[in-house]
Amino acid sequence: MIRAVDIEAAAQRLSGQVLHTPCVASRTLSEIVGAQVFLKFENLQFTASFKERGACNKLAQLSAEERARGVIAMSAGNHAQGVAYHAQRLGIPAVIVMPRYTPGVKVERTRGFGAEVVLHGDTLEAAREHAFTLARSRGLVFVHPYDDPDVIAGQGTVALEMLRDVPELDVLVVAVGGGGLISGMAVAARALKPGLEIFGVQTQRFPAMVNAIKGTQWPQGSSTIAEGIAVGAPGRLTEAIIRETVDDLLLVDEADIEQAVLMLLEIEKTVVEGAGAAGLAAVLRHGERFRGRRVGLVLCGGNIEPLLLAALIERGMVRAGRLTRLRVHARDVPGALARITAIVAEAGANIDEVHHQRAFSALPAQNVEIELVLQTRGPTHIRELIERLQAAGFEAASY
Repeated sequence: MIRAVDIEAAAQRLSGQVLHTPCVASRTLSEIVGAQVFLKFENLQFTASFKERGACNKLAQLSAEERARGVIAMSAGNHAQGVAYHAQRLGIPAVIVMPRYTPGVKVERTRGFGAEVVLHGDTLEAAREHAFTLARSRGLVFVHPYDDPDVIAGQGTVALEMLRDVPELDVLVVAVGGGGLISGMAVAARALKPGLEIFGVQTQRFPAMVNAIKGTQWPQGSSTIAEGIAVGAPGRLTEAIIRETVDDLLLVDEADIEQAVLMLLEIEKTVVEGAGAAGLAAVLRHGERFRGRRVGLVLCGGNIEPLLLAALIERGMVRAGRLTRLRVHARDVPGALARITAIVAEAGANIDEVHHQRAFSALPAQNVEIELVLQTRGPTHIRELIERLQAAGFEAASY
């Protein structure tokens, strides 16, 4: 079992090596959820993730002989960058095994930190087995992403900082993949403030730790936007610590995470990945558990693919009624489309796309179906648009 003294030692070791990130109250989020919300901005670390804390703590304790041999890690994301960056800083050769499907931007960033990147296998499990094989054949020190005492102790420094910056916290809500972050944080929190409640959060598509701790049989999915916590099996060390120190584990779905990512972007002007928004997603979904309390959330990572973020923004606009599709039926005569677009403009909406459909329609041959994708101010504005089009003699509806 990891002890509080191990985490205190890690904090001393990491001083000046990683950023002491801010933990500040969010007035707007607090008003929305009915709790006093404090955000720990781990997405501001140099590699945009808490993962470099555990990696640095592990690497800093290697012997001279181990440093000379080098290290190896398996990761498709944040752990890879954390190990590669701090290995480069400390002059340690590093090999990172990544699955072949890993996005090119993550591969190149890891290489940019000086690591040798090996692409192998189509799954994390295949990449992990290959990393173990390389570690044995090349004599490399394996740096596990979560199931390692030194890594866990490094991650626990997040809680030390939070509780020293905001000692009045009542609750910690922490994303759970393999469990390294919440394990370290829970050990530190129990030492500093034994009465604090600690909640872990997993996505419904990857509920491995929930199943292990609660004995449930939730099925595992194949993908999630919270890929940072998409872990198929819990760690041996982390599961034992969570059983002893964590009060409850909560599940959230993809829509909860999407909403949380967008709220943090719009309200806090901060970019987080899916896993980084899991804590807020849990507070939104399970609001009754947190209402009226002082809640600490860890924004544990900010490495989100730009195209995914763009898709989330667009989907969020649709849910909010700020992006909508209208289907308008009209006589196929000159000027009909111009009249429709003029009405839309007069109503203050902006046209993103227009599809003028003749062949793929069940309407009479002399009629046309026009599909409009519009930027609007919300549901009330959409209803006003439809009423204006109908008043002008057009058949219109949103879909």
